[in-house]
Amino acid sequence: MSDPLPLFRSFVRVVEAGSFSAVARQEGTTQPTISRQVAALEAHLGCLLIQRTTRRLTLTEDGRAFYETARRALEAVAEAEGSVGRRKGRATGTLRLAASSVMGRLHVLPRLPRFLERHPDLALDLVLGDGFIDLVEQGIDLALRVGVLEDPGLVARRIGQSRRVVAATPDYLARHGMPAVPEDLRRHQCLVYAGLATGAAWPFQGPEGPTSVTVGGRLRLDSTEAVRAATLQGLGIGMVPVWHFVDGEFETGRLTRLLPDWEAPPLPIQAVFPTRRYLAPKVRAMIDFLAEEFAADARLGGQG
Repeated sequence: MSDPLPLFRSFVRVVEAGSFSAVARQEGTTQPTISRQVAALEAHLGCLLIQRTTRRLTLTEDGRAFYETARRALEAVAEAEGSVGRRKGRATGTLRLAASSVMGRLHVLPRLPRFLERHPDLALDLVLGDGFIDLVEQGIDLALRVGVLEDPGLVARRIGQSRRVVAATPDYLARHGMPAVPEDLRRHQCLVYAGLATGAAWPFQGPEGPTSVTVGGRLRLDSTEAVRAATLQGLGIGMVPVWHFVDGEFETGRLTRLLPDWEAPPLPIQAVFPTRRYLAPKVRAMIDFLAEEFAADARLGGQG
């Protein structure tokens, strides 16, 4: 086999798209053509990479291992091509970007037209969700995460800051009263986010220094999007990042900020990627773009 890279590309694209036919449509060719390319790669390697059934494709153990190697090889080729000549520094290929549902909906998607206009040779695969994502296993180039990075195998660049405030609707406050100090939250229906690192203990920085209050309520939620929605529905008091609200909810009175002299410690918003090696132009382009955009947004830059 003189040049296996085209077969590498076909295999990687089939894995990421989940079907031969989807890749064929993207390439403007036929499903049997793409299938033959993957079969030729399997013959070259002497192993089965993909288990094919009428309903789905499943990677074999060899396929999972080879996918990561092939993907890194393709990234290395792209990096080499992008380092010289007319393609130097250009963002090309497909960027797989992961973010939480609320971050993606409110702050990534609205900005994508500007990004794509700047980079006409780049395509995006946006993966949204609040669950844990293994960047390497799922082939993610870049993820946006709020909080301190704990995985030593990942690299992070801080691109913003997440300020959190305590809020409720006027209707809720009319029924349950206004808390005056953090301790008063113990008597309220607080919306507990199951994914919060501190659990039901809400931390605050106040006039007398740091404090923490263990809150409770009848509603426990497993996504920040759900906490946002439940707060707006008047179901309780939420501790919410200010960047969750982009439609003037505080300015128009739909929500009331509580305990203005106490605020939760801010958390970093970070662009996270698996390694510094072979940082492709497409990844660098998105990081730089989001850092620029977030710095200009008071809600994301920590000033709002």
